[in-house]
Amino acid sequence: MRKIAKWAAIGAAAAIAGTAASNYPIVQKNRLFSQKEIALHTGESIQFQNADEVTHNVFSVTPGMEFEIRRQLPGASSTIVFSREGTAEVRCSIHPKMKLFVHVSK
Repeated sequence: MRKIAKWAAIGAAAAIAGTAASNYPIVQKNRLFSQKEIALHTGESIQFQNADEVTHNVFSVTPGMEFEIRRQLPGASSTIVFSREGTAEVRCSIHPKMKLFVHVSK
């Protein structure tokens, strides 16, 4: 009986872990994002990692999906959760060629 309870607890923990939202890395290097597009589900997040030698200002002004990581120094990382469906255009105000589209669905 104890073995059954133990395996039931392990299965429940695995099920909970399997439903946890994912965190996807996007690296900033050579004044570019590591990807031009990424698809996420609502509640998932992106960890913006500045692997560049310069400061970045990552933001989105897409209605309902606005955010701003003000001054992100070299070596810093910041996580943004995307909780609404839609497509966010992500830019860097310091480096206008940097552009990332985040497609969020249920």
